[in-house]
Amino acid sequence: MKIVVPVKQVAALDDEFELLDDGAGVDPDFVERDLNEWDAFSLEAALLLKEAAGEGEVIAVSVGDDEATEGLLTCLAKGADRGVRVWDDALENADVLSVARVLAAAVERESPDLVLCGVQSSDAVNGATGVALAAHLGLPHVAVVNGLEFDAGSGTATVSRELEGGLTEVLKIRCPALLTIQTGINEPRYANLRAIKQAREKPLDELGLENLGLDEQAVAAAAGARRRRLRPPESGGGAEMLQGSPAETAARIAEIVKERMSA
Repeated sequence: MKIVVPVKQVAALDDEFELLDDGAGVDPDFVERDLNEWDAFSLEAALLLKEAAGEGEVIAVSVGDDEATEGLLTCLAKGADRGVRVWDDALENADVLSVARVLAAAVERESPDLVLCGVQSSDAVNGATGVALAAHLGLPHVAVVNGLEFDAGSGTATVSRELEGGLTEVLKIRCPALLTIQTGINEPRYANLRAIKQAREKPLDELGLENLGLDEQAVAAAAGARRRRLRPPESGGGAEMLQGSPAETAARIAEIVKERMSA
């Protein structure tokens, strides 16, 4: 069994932060980076499947600059067998669809049985990478999975996901397939000091667009959006502080509602 797990080294803001002068993003001095929370659960799901099968390979793949290497090392320390980092200057401001296109080329090189993505990233919160990746690969997919079993004999995965109203949907999907994994599906493991040291001895390939048969034009053609500017939200109007007894407060709320509805 071969499982590819796309991962991302996400940005976490300090309590106090500043934007760049041109509004293009957050000043890097106010940003810390760590492995995306959702990706920790998708990686753990892959490792559990491999352990249950008694054989296989788990490959962590990331599209990012040098800082993404730390996230891949974290995956290797937890038990991934190999890491692959893809980067090119043309990807500096790549949107989620461009990243999915690059990931698709990297995944195709591996021909995995399963691709397990986190549902979303904690910084961009698009929730689109996994689904877009499945479209590029032409793979069947299930999103927001909170239960997973794999039958090696039939080459199928049985998955469950929570729907609105507390309902649970159970599906059987033929592999190769792509699943986006929800938090809470398992309990991600921690790497001990020895594993962290050994992680640097595991294979970690660094690829450029040319290695994947892509170029800047192919990445640009896949793009769907671009960030124009970041700015603090505009302050709203003055708030009215309500005072008095519960009955008086309720009466004033009713008055405000009537005023707003008639305006």
